[in-house]
Amino acid sequence: MGILDASLVDWSRAQFAMTAMYHWLFVPLTLGLGIIMSVMETLYVKTGKEEWKRAAKFWMTLFGINFAIGVATGLILEFEFGTNWSNYSWFVGDIFGAPLAIEGVLAFFMEATFISIMFFGWKRVSKRFHLASTWLTVLGATISALWILVANAWMQYPAGTTFNPETVRNEMSDFWSVLFSPVAMNKFFHTVISSWELGSLFVIGVSSWFLLKKRQVDFALKSITVAAIFGLFAAILVLTTGHGSASQVAERQPMKLAAMEGLYKGGENADLLAFGIVNPSKTYDNSEAPYYLRIPVPISGALSWIAFGETKAFVPGISDIIEGGYPLPCGGTALSFAEKQARGKQAIQALADFRKASEAKDTLAKAEAKDRLEADYDYFGYGYIQKAADLVPNVPMVFYAFHIMVILGVYFIAFFMIVLWLVYRKKFENIRWLQKLALWTIGFAYIAGQAGWIVAEVGRQPWAIQDILPLNAAVSKVSAGSVQLTFFIFLALFTALLVAEIGILTKQIKKGPEAEKIN
Repeated sequence: MGILDASLVDWSRAQFAMTAMYHWLFVPLTLGLGIIMSVMETLYVKTGKEEWKRAAKFWMTLFGINFAIGVATGLILEFEFGTNWSNYSWFVGDIFGAPLAIEGVLAFFMEATFISIMFFGWKRVSKRFHLASTWLTVLGATISALWILVANAWMQYPAGTTFNPETVRNEMSDFWSVLFSPVAMNKFFHTVISSWELGSLFVIGVSSWFLLKKRQVDFALKSITVAAIFGLFAAILVLTTGHGSASQVAERQPMKLAAMEGLYKGGENADLLAFGIVNPSKTYDNSEAPYYLRIPVPISGALSWIAFGETKAFVPGISDIIEGGYPLPCGGTALSFAEKQARGKQAIQALADFRKASEAKDTLAKAEAKDRLEADYDYFGYGYIQKAADLVPNVPMVFYAFHIMVILGVYFIAFFMIVLWLVYRKKFENIRWLQKLALWTIGFAYIAGQAGWIVAEVGRQPWAIQDILPLNAAVSKVSAGSVQLTFFIFLALFTALLVAEIGILTKQIKKGPEAEKIN
């Protein structure tokens, strides 16, 4: 029964990853459909044309189905911080809890207030008030995403905080640094705008199904036009925010960037790979070739430019990060893993000495220990890392996820441009193979979104908080068996919810907008 022998950390990671991936099946469609249905209702209010009202109400119904199930999975995800990652929750509760609390108090209640007017207020309020309620519902959902992504970004880049050795907790020292950190802003815009892209692809795909069935042709073409224009705008912005995210990763999480590119030995004028086949047996300190196939982008120094804005910039590989000695973009020389590990152990020891001096009420020893802790705190987490290989994430998984995401991102731009051109030329409704491709592209959009989160989360392993708290020090002290049990319970529950949503959405789509009563 090898599966029962898995470690507590591995099962806790698996459960959280499974919950997060299911949750992210619902969130991007909520954010994307929300904007599109709001645009359509705006067109209805502006033109007075009933066909825009019918279109808005149809997509609004699909939005509502998806929204409800997304909320359920999100609540369970937040509970897991307390059940499976209690040490993490204690260590950072004063910081991590604040964005989540604001999300609950502000965004959730904002959504709950206006969503009822949006669905049931067509006859009860004026057109403009109803339109405002629709936009405010979508704004609430977006604000909700903001605070959750701020919390996640802080784990990647713990800014605006100080460590209190008295309580052994991190405390927020600058709220605005947490909210407006460059990592948080890039993550928010990249994630939300990619959701707009997915929503647009969903609308085009579903509308193409109506064209294939030769039903609701006018409705379908109007929906495709709005979605293609909005989707192309979003796809171009995703490319821009993706570049910003890559620059942040290069500066603050070099190991993640190295895994994304399968880069074991770095250097100046670093090449960017279009694609490759990674050698899974390669480790940072062996002689195995890193690739079975390597297809670089034919632009010298492309990776150096993307990472640091300069083609001659040094991009460290996995071996460089572990061995140290390479130049840092901010100046100075990178420490090796052994040096970081030693300083991390010094920080842990200084914390122990601080608490011992505090109990003994030795003021001088306490102050001296605090000074030592502060000097080495940036490497605190390395003291819990046993060996250098533990710093290396699953390179093949991160590498393939990143390149699949990028390839699909380029495909989406081309897809939107082709669809928009053909709709403008009034030819799209006659090209059945492209309509079928549009249906498949809905699935591609979800693959791209999941791949993005794999890059973000698997790429930062083994850290719960970058450089400060590794997973083996963050996990709750519960039995692996209990985590296994809840893993399969949640898997069954989320699968049932997903099947239910697909069934309800499919039924509603088959009914079509003609089932909506015009008020």
